[in-house]
Amino acid sequence: MSYQEKNITVSLVSYLMIAGYYLLNLFKMFQEGGLVSTRLFSLWAIVIIATILVNIIGSILANILLSIVHAIRTRTNETERFIADERDKLIELKGVKASYITFSVGVLLAMLTFVFGQPPLVMFSVIIFFSIAAEIMGDISQIYLYRRGF
Repeated sequence: MSYQEKNITVSLVSYLMIAGYYLLNLFKMFQEGGLVSTRLFSLWAIVIIATILVNIIGSILANILLSIVHAIRTRTNETERFIADERDKLIELKGVKASYITFSVGVLLAMLTFVFGQPPLVMFSVIIFFSIAAEIMGDISQIYLYRRGF
């Protein structure tokens, strides 16, 4: 597994955990009688801040652990070289394309919820969900392209 694949896997796991947390709390809110703006705003803030912090901390910890494992395996002090070539950049661009498509569909669906008479909180909740889903789809497509061999 290459360096890029490992970073993408860490990102994917963190986004899946955050999406699970968001959906669990959102469904809990729906079961308790609907969306309450104060609780929803705090949930959005938690999700956005957690997305930033978990990805940064997860990436740093993964790099440290992978460097330690590499040093133990090779029994040398030399660091592993992390080089991104044209193939890596092309795979990243295809992942970004999948993310943009997913997010665009999500924004369209969010606008349709508003058109069909749902409150604005539903529309914004759908946008937040699809922003996380877009990152998940981008990561999945990148892992697929790396595993396929491009």
